[in-house]
Amino acid sequence: MWPVTTEDDKVARVLVVDDSRMVRASIIKHIRGRFDAREEPDGEAGWEALLVDPAIDLVVTDIGMPRLDGFGLLQRIRESKVARVRNLPVVIISGDEDENARERALKLGANGFIPKGVGTVELLATLDSLVRLAKTQNELEESRAALARQSPQDPETGLVTGGYLEHRGEQALAESRRRETDIAALVIELDQFDQLVERYGLHVVELIGRKISKIVTGRIRAEDSLSKHSPSQFALLSPGIDMLSSCAFALRLRASLEKLVMAYREERIRITVTIGVANSAVDGKGKVSELLAAARARLQQGQRVGGNCVVSDRGLVDQATQAGNTTRLCSIDAALRHLRAGTTKEVEARLPDIVGTLMPLLELIESRLHCGLPLEQLEQYQYKPETGSDEMDGTQTAI
Repeated sequence: MWPVTTEDDKVARVLVVDDSRMVRASIIKHIRGRFDAREEPDGEAGWEALLVDPAIDLVVTDIGMPRLDGFGLLQRIRESKVARVRNLPVVIISGDEDENARERALKLGANGFIPKGVGTVELLATLDSLVRLAKTQNELEESRAALARQSPQDPETGLVTGGYLEHRGEQALAESRRRETDIAALVIELDQFDQLVERYGLHVVELIGRKISKIVTGRIRAEDSLSKHSPSQFALLSPGIDMLSSCAFALRLRASLEKLVMAYREERIRITVTIGVANSAVDGKGKVSELLAAARARLQQGQRVGGNCVVSDRGLVDQATQAGNTTRLCSIDAALRHLRAGTTKEVEARLPDIVGTLMPLLELIESRLHCGLPLEQLEQYQYKPETGSDEMDGTQTAI
């Protein structure tokens, strides 16, 4: 029988992880001549082997093992930030486990099961098909990556690629310096990603990520850029938006997602997000990478205190601090910069705050010149509270 090879014509290597030396020896005996084999006695040793041995093409693992069991190993593999490890086929050696154990393994991303004492023909057929499938998927991923490098849009998510986000962001930064306007960066991350994967499976959590991207995309402008940086994290760049407006948007988005109920089969899934906010003018960042790094650092700060929050340069942001900052910090200079740049919508959205900032000056002018300024009308206009509720409050949607 010919050996099974990978895309570079090397013999495919199988990592066999089981605390029973006899089981490992039996499996290796069955596959010898068709596959190269490496064996480890527990999940922790298997994980270490995966990190140092890039030649491994497939993992066969038992469930019940010391140090790290098969579930833990499978979860680490599927959550790995290294694509080579994350995409490996994983086959579970099944013994007397109940149906719940098999279902849990499938949710965590297992590709198949083989019973202990399996025959040579069945074992080889299972491993052979998975290695060939992985080879096809790797070739597809390489094609997608090549396409993504040539295109500003990620073909899988429909969002801009990370590289294009930075490219477009650098252009926006240069433009903002010429026009004396701001550019905002938001990094948005799904909270409790690991727990969601363990409970619902990676596939369902990926669907949740798509729902988040769809919601955010529906709330941003054409000139904004949204990119997916990881299965749980998104980055948003918004030219011409100051820190206060960015925080207000982030608060609305966080609150809306918290109230959203997603339905998957019989499950009702609720989520929260943490958002880090940075601003080119406030943070003095001259590069998009630095701006995103500042937003990401604030995101991590929010996660350390429990998540489900918005963090800016001033720390945790809520409606009370936002209202106070708006009252104290509404910048007439910023409004004039927006008007000179032609971005009047941003100014219109802040008119009540601008009027509130100018009221002492307008009162002084009226007291000296008696020119008939409508002070009473302006007094009623400033700081108008928002009315109505968010259109997503309590909404249930399928994923």
